[in-house]
Amino acid sequence: MKLTPLAAHTPEAVRAALAARGWDTQPAWFAATGMQALVVLLEEITEAEREALVRWGAKGGADVLTGDGWALVGAPASRLAPLARPDRLPPGLERLAPELGRFLASYADPPRRWALGGGSALDLHHPVLIGIVNVTPDSFSDGGHFATVDRAVAQAERLVADGCELLDVGGESTRPGSAPVPADEEIGRVAPVIEQLVRRGLGPVSVDTRKAAVARAALAAGAAVVNDVSGLAFDAALAGVVGAAGAGMIVMHMRGTPDTMDSLAVYRHVAADVAAELGAAAARAEAGGVARELIVVDPGFGFAKTPEQNFRLLDELATVVGLGYPVAVGPSRKRFLGAATGRPVEDRDRATAVACALAWERGARLFRVHDAALAREALRVAGATTSPN
Repeated sequence: MKLTPLAAHTPEAVRAALAARGWDTQPAWFAATGMQALVVLLEEITEAEREALVRWGAKGGADVLTGDGWALVGAPASRLAPLARPDRLPPGLERLAPELGRFLASYADPPRRWALGGGSALDLHHPVLIGIVNVTPDSFSDGGHFATVDRAVAQAERLVADGCELLDVGGESTRPGSAPVPADEEIGRVAPVIEQLVRRGLGPVSVDTRKAAVARAALAAGAAVVNDVSGLAFDAALAGVVGAAGAGMIVMHMRGTPDTMDSLAVYRHVAADVAAELGAAAARAEAGGVARELIVVDPGFGFAKTPEQNFRLLDELATVVGLGYPVAVGPSRKRFLGAATGRPVEDRDRATAVACALAWERGARLFRVHDAALAREALRVAGATTSPN
């Protein structure tokens, strides 16, 4: 007998072993994901449900850790799957099936495209770069560099040449401690730039704003996506504007405002807490009329999070991916990268590229960056490790 250990941290090793022995691509992938070990946290469960889980785990060979009102269940995805089927569910666990079924479906077949409205979409089989075009005088990294239309367009051209598939135009800094910008002033900054980018065929274009009025003007100027760093907590009317336009939407996690967010970086378990709050924000978007396939979620690196929390969130990004929406990340030049490297803000693009590659391995598919060339190179290497070829 010959024994060969296979890498267990991704399904790729199992998929490759099956493919090498004649399995077709799709069956090999589903079988590999079925063998992948998962750990799920169940909360707000009853004592009877907890006891039912313990009995099921003992009988089925799953690991079950429990406490008052919660349980951690660890098992291969294929062993968890019966708990998502009402016809095979053990007595006492009826409430588990719908939520577990939703998660397992998105786990086995994650979103492969992001609809932008108007019939356009971005393919998520490969890393998608989102280029940052800040037309602000006070952004933390490049404030004032691209404050004129001509400079902003020139920067957008460089980003597209370096591989960006979406351009994100922002007219209000959300760096820690920054003050809000009146909507009229923000519109005056972003609308002319968006019009020029669309006219020159450099789109699709996203607008980075928290305000319904700005989003409305940007969409009228040709934007296809609204990127709200407040997670729809700043302006309740924003979701309705995006929904009525049929536009794409990025919903980011943040607490408070740029002026208060640093004081709100208190979490019991940062990845689980961020995922729960992001899920609620995405639900607000859907309730406002934004179709699910138009929504991307962003864990909000650097927003209401300490450096340690940012790195923990990066490592546990699969918790956010488990919401079932495509995930975008924006670690570009953030303070937590400086905390790890000691590099100033203008010298963090290499660290950004590494963070993007790590995020890709953990399930992120869209990457918001200042320097697209370095991020593209790192992501090509990371993407090559998950290629089925």
